[in-house]
Amino acid sequence: VQLQASGGGLVQAGGSLRLSCAAPRAILSTYVMCVVAWHRQAPGKQRELVGYISSGGITTYEASAKGRFTISRNNSRKMAYLQMNNLKVEDTAVYYCNCRGSDDWGKGTQVTVSS
Repeated sequence: VQLQASGGGLVQAGGSLRLSCAAPRAILSTYVMCVVAWHRQAPGKQRELVGYISSGGITTYEASAKGRFTISRNNSRKMAYLQMNNLKVEDTAVYYCNCRGSDDWGKGTQVTVSS
């Protein structure tokens, strides 16, 4: 199941942004089984996990995202979201979503946080 991230942009430090993750070609029964993971890749760095959400809505976050980022999903719409608050310059990266454990990476979305 290939997921596509969107909603990135330029925001000032301290601001907020909500990213969306769509699975337009997924069959609903397959999408529901997908643990949706958000990752990001900053310039010159390796891609890193931000957090993920189970089919039932249980979320897990990496330390860098805890308290500032919230992952949610709407299974009937085959959508997931990454709400990012209190953004920092170091959050600047290309953000991706995928089914956790999958090597199928869709196009990411650029988030740039200015100081």
